[in-house]
Amino acid sequence: MLRFYNTMTRQKEDFHPIEPGKVNMYTCGPTVYNYPHIGNYRAYMFEDLLRRYLKYRHYQVTQIMNLTDVEDKIIRDSQQTGLTLDAFTQQYKTAFFEDLKTLNIEAAEVYPEATTHIAEMVEMIQTLIERGYAYEAEGSVYYRIDRFPAYGKLAHFDPGELQRGASGRIDIDEYDKDDVHDFALWKAWSPDDGEIYWDTALGRGRPGWHIECSAMSMKYLGSHFDIHTGGEDNIFPHHENEIAQSEAATGQRFVNYWLHCRHLLVDNQKMSKSLGNFYTLRDLLERGYKPKGLRYALLSTHYRQSMNFTLEGISGAENAVQRLLDFMNTLQTADGDGTADVSALLQQTQARFEESLDDDLNIAGALGAIFEMVREVNRAIADRQLSSAGAEQVSALMHRFDTVLGVLADDDAVDDRAEALLLERQEARKQRDFARADAIRDELQNMGYAVEDAPQGSRLKRL
Repeated sequence: MLRFYNTMTRQKEDFHPIEPGKVNMYTCGPTVYNYPHIGNYRAYMFEDLLRRYLKYRHYQVTQIMNLTDVEDKIIRDSQQTGLTLDAFTQQYKTAFFEDLKTLNIEAAEVYPEATTHIAEMVEMIQTLIERGYAYEAEGSVYYRIDRFPAYGKLAHFDPGELQRGASGRIDIDEYDKDDVHDFALWKAWSPDDGEIYWDTALGRGRPGWHIECSAMSMKYLGSHFDIHTGGEDNIFPHHENEIAQSEAATGQRFVNYWLHCRHLLVDNQKMSKSLGNFYTLRDLLERGYKPKGLRYALLSTHYRQSMNFTLEGISGAENAVQRLLDFMNTLQTADGDGTADVSALLQQTQARFEESLDDDLNIAGALGAIFEMVREVNRAIADRQLSSAGAEQVSALMHRFDTVLGVLADDDAVDDRAEALLLERQEARKQRDFARADAIRDELQNMGYAVEDAPQGSRLKRL
């Protein structure tokens, strides 16, 4: 039975989707005012693991990931550059999708943009006003949190015990947990906003951050859906406010399962530009780290544990991925006598893999099962006991596991020139022209390939 730790109840719960066999999931996407940092991708990687494992378990998944392309920071930074809102955000939207492809993160079904869903937000705000949960003040509209008795149920605090501002209202989108205020649903236009505004039934202005996710999630998933995810920093105020405004607008439970990943630390410190430990994905790629190693590094720590991200750790992750890639290549050389029957081993490994991930995505246990299998199979190949048919069984299971892990895909395909050089080198060796063979090896190395010679033939491996 698949089980998840639900932030709402603070315990693991059996997973039962609203509609059998189908999962509707909303994930908080990027605020597109800069390049996402590696901590952001820790969250997106956890959500990719969740999505992939649900599909592995034969659920039909509909995932919605929003793009926040209007909010306080975006307005500030776009005006500093002199670009229009669309021009400013488009560069970061493009970069975000490039990064997802680099890390082999599966695409969500829909990536709704806040700026194209203003009508849905206005309609929801009007409903909240009609139901007495929102009020207008100086052209802005605020959510009245004292009308929602359950406010604080996700973050597990009593709002009556926390401090409130003198006005009882707050206009900024992000604030400390100890500050509980009526929050802005709609922000009246001010000269500081420049050309960034919409003329609506609520007046000239723009939406608050929190209403964006409620309106977009319910448009595509309905008023009640299965899973909502994000980083732990989203719990308050963002997700708490989402619950309050969504359930007040519909009178229904908003989400059944809330899953949040812990913060990422860099060298055991909070990531900060002032500390010199702030990395975007592009920073790390420029340093020569490989996408598969970065993916593995972000994936291999349980999502509810703080992850200590280090450059040494990336190197270790790259080595782990290379072990798996080497294993897949070694399987192709298996030609033993078949005395090693791997059927029981494969069944045991698959059971351990699934039992681990069923338990709140315990990725460490799943990886441990795979590497134990790798050791045993490598031993059988070395002893010439694994037949080619047995190796094909192992390979098929590894590819099934990789629908979850996403690290074995051949995105480093050998180019035609390198393949041609390898064939030329093999011919040179047959002719005992070892000087030419060595020269070709050096040329391939300059192209980024190592040559591995074995009795079954030579092959190329990316350096």
